[in-house]
Amino acid sequence: MLDDFLIRATLAGVGVALAAAPLGCFVVWRRMAYFGDATAHAAILGVALSLALSTSVFAGALAVALIMALTVSTLSGRGYAMDTLLGVLAHSALAFGLVAVSFLHGVRVDLNAYLFGDILAVSTTDLAVIWAGAALVGVLTIWRWSALLTATLNPDLAYASGIDPKREQLVLTLGLAIVVAVAIKVVGALLIVALLIIPAASARPLSRTPEAMALIAALIGGLSALAGLRASFLWDTPTGPTIVCVAAVIFLLTNLSARFLRV
Repeated sequence: MLDDFLIRATLAGVGVALAAAPLGCFVVWRRMAYFGDATAHAAILGVALSLALSTSVFAGALAVALIMALTVSTLSGRGYAMDTLLGVLAHSALAFGLVAVSFLHGVRVDLNAYLFGDILAVSTTDLAVIWAGAALVGVLTIWRWSALLTATLNPDLAYASGIDPKREQLVLTLGLAIVVAVAIKVVGALLIVALLIIPAASARPLSRTPEAMALIAALIGGLSALAGLRASFLWDTPTGPTIVCVAAVIFLLTNLSARFLRV
């Protein structure tokens, strides 16, 4: 029988994988990897603020990640080069967050847990928050799937269909902020984007429809979480990075297999 902390860790990893996979497909399709990086890095500042104010880490990370995402979305259409803007905001937010943590006196902060994740320390409350966030992201994605897909494929077609691409961008932004907030305890701020992108990129060669890609990405994400947790337990390696390593191996295998089959 598995120990309680392993059961919680398993459920947390699967929950985050299920939340991240569908949104990860849109991140891949829209080429928004750096956007997700900026949002994830900003979450460290949210963690510092929440600890300073003695509030929920999830709430602080979600609020700052959402503010960062909205700021990027707003400024990107006003003459700023997107890559430059994201680079400035992402690394500035991370630096300010790390500096803010250093000012927290009387509060013990394990930065590694927030940078690289500490899935084995997930509590029952954390688990409830992760699955509530995953459920919210799932409902949001299913509800807006058609509109998000249309806006992603062709903004002009979206306008012609009565869909506002900017509104769908905000929906995607909200979903990403929620994923960042729930995933920070599992894989950490520096690896969140990897869990968004790698399963989706692994599913791409195996999929013929967008829906199939999202489902396969969810399966790959869940498998990565389970296998990574098992490997970490056996070899005593950091759990969050191990999960990402397993996902990277699956990415390599699926893409090599697809290439050989085409040949």
